[in-house]
Amino acid sequence: MAEQHTTTTKTTCPYCGVGCGVLATPLQNGTVQIEGDETHPANLGRLCSKGSALGETVDLGNRLLHPKVHGKRVSWDEAIVSVARGFSDIIAKHGPESVAFYVSGQVLTEDYYTANKLMKGFIGGANIDTNSRLCMSSAVAAYKRAFGSDTVPCSYEDIELADLVILAGSNLAWCHPVIFQRLRQAKEDRPEMKIVVIDPRKTSTCDIADLHLSVKPGTDATLFNGLLHYLKKEDYLDLEFLEAHTEGFAAAMTAAKTSAGSIPQVAAVTELQEQDIVKFYQLFASTEKVVTVYSQGINQSTSGTDKCNSIINCHLATGRIGKPGMGPFSFTGQPNAMGGREVGGLSNQLAAHMEITNPEHHDRVSRFWKADNLATENGAKAIDMFNEVASGKIKAIWIMATNPVVSLPDADKVKAALEKCELVVVSECEQFTDTTELADILLPAAAWGEKDGMVTNSERRISHQRAFLPLPGEARPDWWIITQVARKMGFEAAFPFEKPADVFREHAQLSAFENDGERDFNIGGLADISDEDYDNLVPVQWPVMANTEMGTARLFTDKRFFTPSGKARMISVEPKLPFNLTTEAYPLVLNTGRIRDQWHTMTRTGRAVRLNAHIPEPMVQIHPLDAATFELVDGALAEVSSQWGEMIVRVVVTDEQRPGSIFVPIHWSSQYASMARVDALVASVYDPVSGQPESKHTPVTIRAYQPVWHGFILSRHPITVKDANYWVKVRGAQFWRYEIAGQQSLDDPAKWAQQHLGEEGEWLDFTDAKAGRYRAGQIKRNRLEGVVFIAPSHDLPARSWLSQLFSLNSLSDAERYSLLVGQPSQGQKDAGQIVCSCFGVGQNTLNEAIQSGHVNSVDEIGQKLKAGTNCGSCVPELKKLLAH
Repeated sequence: MAEQHTTTTKTTCPYCGVGCGVLATPLQNGTVQIEGDETHPANLGRLCSKGSALGETVDLGNRLLHPKVHGKRVSWDEAIVSVARGFSDIIAKHGPESVAFYVSGQVLTEDYYTANKLMKGFIGGANIDTNSRLCMSSAVAAYKRAFGSDTVPCSYEDIELADLVILAGSNLAWCHPVIFQRLRQAKEDRPEMKIVVIDPRKTSTCDIADLHLSVKPGTDATLFNGLLHYLKKEDYLDLEFLEAHTEGFAAAMTAAKTSAGSIPQVAAVTELQEQDIVKFYQLFASTEKVVTVYSQGINQSTSGTDKCNSIINCHLATGRIGKPGMGPFSFTGQPNAMGGREVGGLSNQLAAHMEITNPEHHDRVSRFWKADNLATENGAKAIDMFNEVASGKIKAIWIMATNPVVSLPDADKVKAALEKCELVVVSECEQFTDTTELADILLPAAAWGEKDGMVTNSERRISHQRAFLPLPGEARPDWWIITQVARKMGFEAAFPFEKPADVFREHAQLSAFENDGERDFNIGGLADISDEDYDNLVPVQWPVMANTEMGTARLFTDKRFFTPSGKARMISVEPKLPFNLTTEAYPLVLNTGRIRDQWHTMTRTGRAVRLNAHIPEPMVQIHPLDAATFELVDGALAEVSSQWGEMIVRVVVTDEQRPGSIFVPIHWSSQYASMARVDALVASVYDPVSGQPESKHTPVTIRAYQPVWHGFILSRHPITVKDANYWVKVRGAQFWRYEIAGQQSLDDPAKWAQQHLGEEGEWLDFTDAKAGRYRAGQIKRNRLEGVVFIAPSHDLPARSWLSQLFSLNSLSDAERYSLLVGQPSQGQKDAGQIVCSCFGVGQNTLNEAIQSGHVNSVDEIGQKLKAGTNCGSCVPELKKLLAH
């Protein structure tokens, strides 16, 4: 019988800053059908693996559904009073600087606006910051220095119109996959388009690159200063534009010449081949339509702002801005990082792109909000905020929609700070996270699919993220929770909001208030939007004034900037080395970042079975030369340590990693692994201008982790692993997978296995005590319930064929025997490590098809196996398999 559909809702994806449109259709069986929205300008129907799997993340397992105070369920009234009284009492005793909000690019614009208004306007302090500080604040600071405003000048269509696209510190293929797909298509349509990737790692993005510059970590500013000097030396400057529309040129050029005055000088610093540097410089110089996309690899540095300005300088020097197919284009990491910037979610901003320390701006916002207590000084940025929690200066903190115990640098220090903080309030949709475990008050927040409001993507496009599911339990939207607390604190008149549209209208009105063109952010054209038009708002790029209701594709087309002079500023950039350099004790550079199929700390993506298949465990990528030096084996375990922390991860030896550097993903928390919070290793040092931490350059060492035994458990039901020093929890189809290792011998592995899975049922097991091997299968009603494999080394049977047995209603004699011998039975296929998450296509399946000659191209793989035909994120890996 065909599945019955209900109403389809147009909404947006809650993951990266691309801001893809999604069509969500709840089905009668409780699941949600997800499709790309072909009418949304950001993705035109495309979705990545994460977006495609959104329907698998909306179950209510692990959801926080009721308010709790000190672990006890309470009513909303009690919870609101507890928060309001707790904050009010501390403010009365210690002042507004004693409390803080830490928010997130995951909340909607209306949530952000309400939180910022409460803290800065009525509590009277500015201690509100956001996890977006960790991903894009250097880009914000650089834009403001150069343009006088936080203005992203480009649109996605500029990437497709460009003749040269530079991807600097951006693994577009994995971190912004849909834009990668658009760029790939543009290059296929126009093969003459050139793409340069600047990244220490050879990432999947390099699949479409004409030139990959494996730059020494931390030396990007030298590379772009060298480009600026080259442009002048070879007479490629736009002198007319420079004279009429910029200032600071002479100082910027002097700094560029001093630090990067020759190709050999640049090569010595960046460790690039001179001919590759020249090729890059010539491409930029000779190509008019150039877009430079930059992201965390540039931003996450103690000199990230300077690096961003070194890129902007090159565009200003050649006049390549404000025109189709040109511009310096910062990509945000989160779906509403841009929305947070609009409403003043950072501690050094007021709302609507105004400044706390600007008297004119302060007066304007005070009058608009009717706030007599508006903050007069910048608040603490993220790292300093938690340092002040640790010192006791901040005594109460409200954390919304983020997991700082996992995601902030020096994460163990953050955890210790929250443990002793007087009052920790957490608004969260998940019941169990590393951060909620430390909360005094837990407030159940609405999740994606349940909440309604606006988000702004990387190209300034405002889209409506709509609810299509009912609010479960007592979960409520963040703007509502904040509003109720504000009213209880005595600020009823300033928080009259009854629905998201009320908040958005006020936000739009403030953007246009006394704005005659001197501020870039203006959505006054939406200031009087009706509830109906709000509900039906189509995606639009700001500025949106009454005369530009269709939005604005790109800015600075009039060559006028938002500085006092109206001219763009070129910034004198003196390249700086990373704050912490490698030493004899810590000789490797740790680089952290995202992987293809996971998001942040996995509270959402960890629910989706197919997203756990590609890279199921925390891992470290290391070059073969370094692996040999440190005596590491591919597939074994290793311990990575710095001055600040340590972790245990699975070794991946690859020549795609630069020698001297390692890469570890950011996603795993203590909910999914025993020792895998990589930010526990990262120092809490940051850019003095932007406050953004240096997450791409931590000195570390690495050694083989050699437990007494290795193993894995597959269980139809979740379990708690005991007596294992290393464990990783992975959600699979109809089972849970646990990768385990221990430093103490298992005297009785059979008893140990039954302690984990239960004694009931039929047990098939094999023990070789001398060899330290144990294999067992637990069977109930002839159906597999659990599997335990233990061995003295990491060389264990593949999990893929075993996992397939859980889908069977009955095990044959051959399949029972396969459990004992640790090999698939005759005729059973082992698909191997998953490559295509969308269709569950494994590496063994692909290799067999390639080696048999049945497929010879990516298109043929798609035709026969479907791999690569949905989101396309696996296409670079398919190409590698074909090449090998």
